[in-house]
Amino acid sequence: MFNFLVTASKGAWDCPGYEYDRSRFLEYTSDDIAASFQELKEPQLKALMELPCLFAYEGTREAMRVGRLEVKLRNGGRTLYVVPVLDESIAPIDFAQIKPLQVALDIREWEMNRTHWAIKDEDLFEVLLRANLVPPNAESSKVAKVDLPPATPPEFQANSVGAFIEHVFHLNHDGKEVFYRGHSNGKKYRLEPSIFRKDERGNFIHRDVEDRMYRELLVSNSVDFGGDIYTLDRLVRMQHYSLPTRLLDITSNPLIGLYFACKSNLGQDGEVIVLSMDRNQIKYFDSDTASCIANLTRVSKESKGLIDFGSNDVRKFNKQKPIKQLLHFIKEEKPFFEGRLDPRHLRSVICVKGKHTNSRIAFQSGAFLLFGDEATLDEGGTPEIAVNRIAVTNKKKVLQELDQLSINESTVFPYIENSAKYIAQKFAFQEVDPLQ
Repeated sequence: MFNFLVTASKGAWDCPGYEYDRSRFLEYTSDDIAASFQELKEPQLKALMELPCLFAYEGTREAMRVGRLEVKLRNGGRTLYVVPVLDESIAPIDFAQIKPLQVALDIREWEMNRTHWAIKDEDLFEVLLRANLVPPNAESSKVAKVDLPPATPPEFQANSVGAFIEHVFHLNHDGKEVFYRGHSNGKKYRLEPSIFRKDERGNFIHRDVEDRMYRELLVSNSVDFGGDIYTLDRLVRMQHYSLPTRLLDITSNPLIGLYFACKSNLGQDGEVIVLSMDRNQIKYFDSDTASCIANLTRVSKESKGLIDFGSNDVRKFNKQKPIKQLLHFIKEEKPFFEGRLDPRHLRSVICVKGKHTNSRIAFQSGAFLLFGDEATLDEGGTPEIAVNRIAVTNKKKVLQELDQLSINESTVFPYIENSAKYIAQKFAFQEVDPLQ
C-alpha cells in the first residue's frame, strides 16, 4: 500500500508543510481501505505515516517524488497538515516514466487533474523497482490491508426496540436538539449525501454532473416543481424522488431511524447514528445560508473548480466569476439578498428543517443535513455536531416490534402501492406447524 498525493500548488512538496481539505482525502480509494480511515485517530494517523508516498502535481509536466510523510489534524479535523519527507536517494521521476506504470499503481487518468489524497493497495517500491526507478535496496511497505486499524465499533448494541429506546433515553445531550439516521449496514454506509458517494474503487458516481441532473429533472417534470420557491425546495422534492443531491436525510423520531437501520440488509448489523447540535445552529427552509449552499447545485463542475477558497479577503472572494454566477442564482429567489458570500458558509454542513411538502417527510419527522462545496462530516462528529452510534442486531425481531407500534413500510412510505405491498405480505399464507 502507498499514499498517492496530488496537488495543483507548484513547489508544494519542497515546502515545509502542505494542507489538504478533509474532503479531498480518500478520493480514488477503494471502499475497504477507506472504511479504516473514516475516523482519524492515533492508530489511523500512525498507519498513514508508515506508508510510503508518491508525491505528484496536477498535469504531466512536474516530476514526482518518493518519500514518506508526517501528518496531523487541524481546524477541528477539517484539515490534514502534511509534512513531506522526501527520499533523497530516489531521483525525481518524470510523468513519462510513471505513465506506463499507471495501471500497476492504480493511478487513474482523472487523478492527475485533481488535487486529492488517495491510498492505493499496491506495492509502490516493487512496481518502481521493476522499472529501475528506485535503488535495489529500496524498502517496500510493511503495511497491508490486514494491518489497517479497524473502524471504531459503536459503544452500544440494541437487539430490541425496548433496549434501543432505553439507551436513547439515557443519552445526555445537554439540552441540544437531537436527530437520528439509520444505516442498514453499519460497516459500509457513511455520513455523506448521495451526490458525494463513490463506487467501490473510490470514483465519484454523480458529483461531476450535479448541475445537469438538476436541470434535466426540472425539464422533464416541470409541473411537479411549479409551486417551489427556493432551490432548497426543489432539492427536497428531488431527494424524495431519489435523485442524488447534497441533502442527507435525518429524523427527529428515533424509531424512524431504527426502522431504516433494519429495513434492508437483514444479514448485516445496522446502525443508528444520533446527532445532536445547538438549536441556534438549525436553519429553516428560507435561510440565507441554506440558499447559498443549495444553489451550488446549479453551478457547473468546471466553475466550482475555479473557486479559490484560500483567500481571507471576502471582497476579493466575491469578485470571482463563479461566485458572481452563484450570487445570480441566489438573487433569482431572493432579489434583496446582499451580494456578500462568506466562503466558510459555502464549505460547511448545516442542519435544515425544510417544508413538509409530502406525507412521507411529515410522517418521518424529516429534516436534512445540507452539505456545502466538498464539505465532509467527520464520522466521529465535529465541534458543532456531536455523533453517537448505536449498533442494531436481530433485525427481524426489531421490525416485528416496530410493526406493533405502527412503524412499517405502509406508514413510513405512505403511498397506496406501499400500503398494498405491506397488506399483501401481512396476509400472505403461512403454514402452521401442527406441533405448536
